[in-house]
Amino acid sequence: DYLIQYGYLQPPLEETDGQFGEAEMAEALRSFQEASELPVTGWLDRETKTRMAQPRCGLQDPFNQKILKYLLLGRWRKRNLTFRILNLTPDLPPQMVRDALHAAFDYWTAVTPLSFREVHAGHADIRFFFHRRRVAGCSHAFDGPGKVLAHADIPEAGSVHFDEDEMWTEGTSRGINLRIIAAHELGHALGLGHSRFPKALMAPVYLGYRPDFRLHPDDVAGIQALYGKKSRRKEEEEIQELDLETIEPPSPKVPSPVPDPCKGELDAILFGPHLKTYAFKGDYVWTVTDSGRGPLRRVSTLWPGLSGSLDAAVYSPRTGRIYFFKGDQVWVYIGFKLEAGFPRRLVHVGPNLDAALYWPLNQKIFLFKGSGYWQWDELAWNDFSRYPKPMRGLFTGAPAGLSAAVSWKNGGIYFFKGSSYWRLNRQLRAEKGYPRDTAHHWMHCPPRATGIALPNGTDTSSG
Repeated sequence: DYLIQYGYLQPPLEETDGQFGEAEMAEALRSFQEASELPVTGWLDRETKTRMAQPRCGLQDPFNQKILKYLLLGRWRKRNLTFRILNLTPDLPPQMVRDALHAAFDYWTAVTPLSFREVHAGHADIRFFFHRRRVAGCSHAFDGPGKVLAHADIPEAGSVHFDEDEMWTEGTSRGINLRIIAAHELGHALGLGHSRFPKALMAPVYLGYRPDFRLHPDDVAGIQALYGKKSRRKEEEEIQELDLETIEPPSPKVPSPVPDPCKGELDAILFGPHLKTYAFKGDYVWTVTDSGRGPLRRVSTLWPGLSGSLDAAVYSPRTGRIYFFKGDQVWVYIGFKLEAGFPRRLVHVGPNLDAALYWPLNQKIFLFKGSGYWQWDELAWNDFSRYPKPMRGLFTGAPAGLSAAVSWKNGGIYFFKGSSYWRLNRQLRAEKGYPRDTAHHWMHCPPRATGIALPNGTDTSSG
């Protein structure tokens, strides 16, 4: 039944007793085992049974046996597509469901000239729907928990269906990761068949949650065979989704006094590049490690052309860019080299930001000002008309009016305000035992005799 359902055995056109010969069965099993990188025995052994029992996509596996690489099933005749989320799973908070589905598109927009825009009513090219078993308009019935997780129609039908009997999750190895499965089904909706490489996104079997999942070269080659490569010019256009206007660099000024890392509040903090933590105050920057802090240096010595007294800073592992915000301007660096055409002016995002951070779970950048925030996708179309949104709607127990923010290497999100800091978990809730003293726990300064009460011990390893 499995071999028939997923295309390894072809049932005869005429009525028969449903039996296949030993040679046919052995050949079908060898094809499945080869595609699954199992020992090719032609026998229904334990490893083969185990692989067949794994959860997977509902589409067949018509692998490209001729050239043993990606399979193309069709293509869209346009490059700018719309999508609509028809309903949500109750397994996750609504915003997290939307973020996961939006992040699924990012895998494909990062390597092609395709763009996607969400619509909330009327027709959409691609439509997401969660349901159980069979419903009207669904091409294949689901089969309960496990087994088939989702399926999609090839271009230009545009339907993507998820089995609501699964436990959909994000940021954890429990359940089924919505982002990865959605990205896989989008591959079908864009015209890709299944890949015979088990580690590819377009492989038919779900291998579990992988926090730093990246497209396999076969995925990239397949989608680019359909739609072409992303041009450098397109990347430069996308960064202007913040509506940036080119401006002249500011004239040099006299540096501010050398700050004391043990006093006052930070201007900004970022994690990366080179997996280092950089703290900013006035015209100076220093690194922070588990064992202490590095020497103070002028910001302009590390990032030529950048003035100090920043409003916010953030590093994006997704693009390798560092964004520095000050007033109504933004500077963009790759490592320590300023990108051509910067600084530029911010238009739709308010000036004088308080803080910025990159959230790995949805690969978006959050910009904060007062009690509001903007969410920005660097590589997709952004509708900023819905922002700023209130922080309290997403960040539970966090203060407004931040001075700095960062996603750190231990997976925590840290908000800084005044001389204190808060840590938020993956559900974006402030953890117990906070706020704590920034100077003591981050800058390795002696505990203050007065002011905020400090918890017992230090927290240098986890912030």
